Amino acid sequence: MVNKAEALRVLQGSRNKIDKIDEEIIYLIAKRTSLAGDIVNAKIILGMEIEDKKREDYIQDKTKKIAEKNKIDESCVKKIMKILTDLSKKEQEELLRRDNNG
Repeated sequence: MVNKAEALRVLQGSRNKIDKIDEEIIYLIAKRTSLAGDIVNAKIILGMEIEDKKREDYIQDKTKKIAEKNKIDESCVKKIMKILTDLSKKEQEELLRRDNNG
């Protein structure tokens, strides 16, 4: 059985690891979002809309498989990916608006 001091040490160590992982996740979100410029420019040239249902369906399907493989709640992971997709679309729309107004 673990004593309180050991439990506290484990708790703090785990929280420190989570804090570092959170920083990495936010860095990766920023890196993912930064690709919006390349994506919107390519979509303009290709005559595509910002909304790409086929791509969004692919992301959701891929997410489902990865969640299952890693035994993570699929609905929660799909929500996270939906947020990331929405963030990317919002950034693309903002870049498009800036280009049209500038």
